[in-house]
Amino acid sequence: MIRCSSFAMDLLACRGLLYTVFLLHFVFLCQLLLLQPLVSASDGKPGNAAELFERVSQSVKVKRYSEALNDLNAAIEADPTLSEAYYHRASVLRQICRYEESEKSYKKFLELKPRDSVAEKELSQLNQAKSALDTALTLFQSSDFAKSLEYVEKVVLVFSPACSKAKILRVKLLLASKDYSGAIAEAGFILKEDEDNLDALLLRGRAYYYLADHDVAQRHYQKGLRLDPEHGELKKAYFGLKNLLKKTKSAEDNEKKGRLRVAVEDFKAALAMDPNHLAHNVHLHLGLCKLLVKLGRGKDALSSCNEALSIDEELLDALVQRGEAKLLTEDWEGAVEDLKSAAQKSPQDMNIRETYMRAEKALKMSKRKDWYKILGVSKTSSISEIKCAYKKLALQWHPDKNVENREEAEEKFREIAAAYEVLGDEEKRTKYDSGEDIEEMGMGGGGGGFNPFHGGGGQQYTFTFEGGFPGGGGGFGGGFPGGFDFQF
Repeated sequence: MIRCSSFAMDLLACRGLLYTVFLLHFVFLCQLLLLQPLVSASDGKPGNAAELFERVSQSVKVKRYSEALNDLNAAIEADPTLSEAYYHRASVLRQICRYEESEKSYKKFLELKPRDSVAEKELSQLNQAKSALDTALTLFQSSDFAKSLEYVEKVVLVFSPACSKAKILRVKLLLASKDYSGAIAEAGFILKEDEDNLDALLLRGRAYYYLADHDVAQRHYQKGLRLDPEHGELKKAYFGLKNLLKKTKSAEDNEKKGRLRVAVEDFKAALAMDPNHLAHNVHLHLGLCKLLVKLGRGKDALSSCNEALSIDEELLDALVQRGEAKLLTEDWEGAVEDLKSAAQKSPQDMNIRETYMRAEKALKMSKRKDWYKILGVSKTSSISEIKCAYKKLALQWHPDKNVENREEAEEKFREIAAAYEVLGDEEKRTKYDSGEDIEEMGMGGGGGGFNPFHGGGGQQYTFTFEGGFPGGGGGFGGGFPGGFDFQF
């Protein structure tokens, strides 16, 4: 029984030994098969080495740089004297702008193959690319975006076409230069190669944001945050956009509800969130301008409309609203100019045309005599108040009572008479208030056709006051109780 047990144990040990030997041979065989091209190359068989480098070349073509580097690193580890492997590794590292590692590989290759002209040229290009990238970054920091972009495109990406750092910098430069479409395209190329590139997602989202394509911008931010929920810049961009849209909606809702003053403050708050977001802010400035016009705040409205037009000079609504604001500030000529331009740009819009005609009327009215001002009464004064003011001024400026300044008095008296001629008559006053041409009434714009001193053909003018006159003299007639005549 003891012998049988001992035999079984010996058999088991023997089987284990055989299995171990089998595994060792299998591992050796695999290593031999995998490294055969490298061993053959070191033995002077270039055919197998060519297969390796062809595989590396294919990996580079499809932008699988990590796979290419893994193959080359394995080759160098198997044979540290394999010069071509150093050269190919240096080339791959240069293309992806890992310059320090690339330089070491070029130098190692040149140790094995001194004075190789191709390698020396590429090493020089590497140094140019490295210097250009450093210069581009410095220029970017100093806001010289055009020059920085020139270094990136004409040097760095020529010698290092797969340099991710340079590609991201190019997108940043396009953003800074406000070439948002270009930034979207370049960031898109990066994402085709690496769909999880957080920098590209952030920058492409910003480009869409500055084009006011907020939905697409938000999707880019959200994808980035799913990959890295704690990414600081992505979080800032995402929540900044959400807050901006929330405040904008609040402003629009308050305007619809008639809470105009609250809406004004909301628009101002939204504008303060990102002064550089011009594509969105142009609509905020326009919305604010419209509200201020409704509130009668012409000066403030003018400022907001100017801001909108400085962003988009072809914005028709802003031009119309600025015309309205100028009417409020009594800039009649400016209002006519803006509204005429708007009417020419949109000849079918009857609302614009009506506003333009209103501005022309206001301008015309502004150039005529202000009879109310001449008599020193308000536009709401009654006929009796107007008559009273006329009596007082007529007596004050009657030429017979102003001998020393008779010419001035005659002019004043002439204006006073003309003013009363219009405002003392209900029908004429109504026409005057509605903006009808005074010349059609024979007033001549305030003196040209109305002269109480010199009528045509020696005509005599008489001004009769009811209620008597508190004194007489000069050319004043009598008749105190029932009335009196001024004759001259």
